[in-house]
Amino acid sequence: QLQLVGSEGGLVQAGGSLRLSCAASGRAFSDYALAWFRQAPGKRHEIVAGIPGTGGATYIADSVKGRFTMFRDNAKNTMTLQMTNLKPEATAVYYCAAHRSGFTIHFDDYAYWGRGTPVTVSS
Repeated sequence: QLQLVGSEGGLVQAGGSLRLSCAASGRAFSDYALAWFRQAPGKRHEIVAGIPGTGGATYIADSVKGRFTMFRDNAKNTMTLQMTNLKPEATAVYYCAAHRSGFTIHFDDYAYWGRGTPVTVSS
């Protein structure tokens, strides 16, 4: 099993940057595919970025490609979402998630979740 603890979110002006992180406790962290989802008010969960356990390319959603980057550090059991040039439509609650198998973009496949982190981007 894996437990995920996310960092604090924040308020940032449009065009600004914010880094979210998530620390995991548990074994075999590198066996898990990781992802960041977000849920904007009144909308469904949307995958933002994801990365397989070991090797493989990082997935970045088209809506944030070129502005968001995701990293994982298997030695430190951490995952990071670096967000730059933020837009007001990025306002949402962000969640880190883990899936013990190959990477998937589907929300329902993820069994392990961090507490939601609110991010607000002001215009």
